[in-house]
Amino acid sequence: MEQTLYFILLLVALCSVSECVQRQYHFINERKTWTEAQRYCRENYTDLATADNMNDMNELNKSVNDERIWIGLQKTGHNKWQWSSGEPVLYLNWATGQPENNNCSMMRNGEWHVVGCDKSLTFICNSSNNNKLIVIRENLTWSEALRYCRQNHVDLVSVHSEEIQRRVMNVVKLASTAEVWLGLHNYCIMNMWLWVSGETVCYQNWAPGNGTKPENCKLEKRKGAVQSGGDQRWISRPETDKLNFICSRY
Repeated sequence: MEQTLYFILLLVALCSVSECVQRQYHFINERKTWTEAQRYCRENYTDLATADNMNDMNELNKSVNDERIWIGLQKTGHNKWQWSSGEPVLYLNWATGQPENNNCSMMRNGEWHVVGCDKSLTFICNSSNNNKLIVIRENLTWSEALRYCRQNHVDLVSVHSEEIQRRVMNVVKLASTAEVWLGLHNYCIMNMWLWVSGETVCYQNWAPGNGTKPENCKLEKRKGAVQSGGDQRWISRPETDKLNFICSRY
């Protein structure tokens, strides 16, 4: 019993540690409208660039020159702005006299301006790491999928942040099964969910009725999958189900 309590406290402590996510910025020397740039970034990286603080701005400025460049800031209402990723706006760096009456934001000389979204500009994408995700359209059990990913790529995907979940949502639409395996498994002894990467499940995106109730491990071992349609939330499935799956790769 003491050992069980210690393990639970350890997991809670790990989840409470704030991990600094270092964004990586990628200057794309192609001219596109804001919407086209957003689509390109979501397909090839994570999203159009987000900047939460001056450190992010310093990194952004390292990757660009003095031309006009799209970033992921868009007007959603009267004096309301939101990042393309859906994140709230925690930091603003408007140029003098900005924002004007337009809906999309671009950067010039390190300061933000708004212009019409149909302008053709170069742009900046961001990603949190270099790993990319790939959907494997083969129907395998969870253990077979794990083996496949480790032999051919890196691992079954671990979704430990909202940003990784958005990337999963972008690729899972390519699947041919209604659910798709993630690297998520139920640790029966503790009745807890863990990632195969060794990370604890701090960020969660369970569908209602899944992941929060004790699993009956005597009947079957349970693994985690993501819905390929709808809200693309996580669900608990028997590990012997044969589904498509998502591998992380370099």
